[in-house]
Amino acid sequence: MLEILWIVGALVLGLHGLLHLMGFFAYWPLALIPDLAYKTAILGGQLELGAVGMRAFSVLWLVVAVGYFATCLAMIGRWRRWQQVLLAITLISFLITLLDWQAAFRGTFIDFAILVVFLISSQSIKLIPARGP
Repeated sequence: MLEILWIVGALVLGLHGLLHLMGFFAYWPLALIPDLAYKTAILGGQLELGAVGMRAFSVLWLVVAVGYFATCLAMIGRWRRWQQVLLAITLISFLITLLDWQAAFRGTFIDFAILVVFLISSQSIKLIPARGP
């Protein structure tokens, strides 16, 4: 049962990473996403980044997506140190969703839930042996 929960948790993180790709594609802009319209300002329009700044912001969304994918693979492969990557990526995700609250507020709540589960389960994670580097 614990193994199934482990795999499901890893896949949920991978799915969350997939959702972060929407931010990258919308803010680069590479695709039109109705719920995530292109803009050049964050913080509810209070901080103007311009087109170049928005591309830099979109790269943060891409970094987080890759981080969640890597964490998913690391958990399934039982690699060591995936916890540090998950914590760092989730904190970055929390920050960028806060900066884009109007469009990404759901992500902020998801990141908060990930952090809570991570902190609560940090002791039980040691029950599952890690493999690899």
